[in-house]
Amino acid sequence: MTAMSMPSCDELSAIDDIYHSYNERRRSSRNVAGIRKDSDHHNVYVVYLRNPKKDGRAGYYVGMTGLSPERRFENHKNGVKAARVVKRCGERLVPKLYAHLNPMPYAKAKEMEVFLADSLRKRGYVVYGGH
Repeated sequence: MTAMSMPSCDELSAIDDIYHSYNERRRSSRNVAGIRKDSDHHNVYVVYLRNPKKDGRAGYYVGMTGLSPERRFENHKNGVKAARVVKRCGERLVPKLYAHLNPMPYAKAKEMEVFLADSLRKRGYVVYGGH
């Protein structure tokens, strides 16, 4: 996918798979009333990377934060606790891959970061982060 193009069918399929798989797990872990707890303030995020390996292919960076994804991306670009690959190659956030999942407790965010990264890797994308 180029920086300005729409998601491909494979990307849309990945989004759909991630959404349904995680929501099944999330439903079973929510409290009975479905009310968000105060501890649910962590977020996962995905950044589109332009040519991170200098081979012409795009990639993604998957992370988690206690900040908003937008603020965390700004911090990366400004060099504040930044992943070098995001500072150098990060183009934009990809909210279609994560917005429906946020917010969540810290433990779930750690788990979801790994799940998102692995899901994208299994589909053949170059992925950084997600640890």
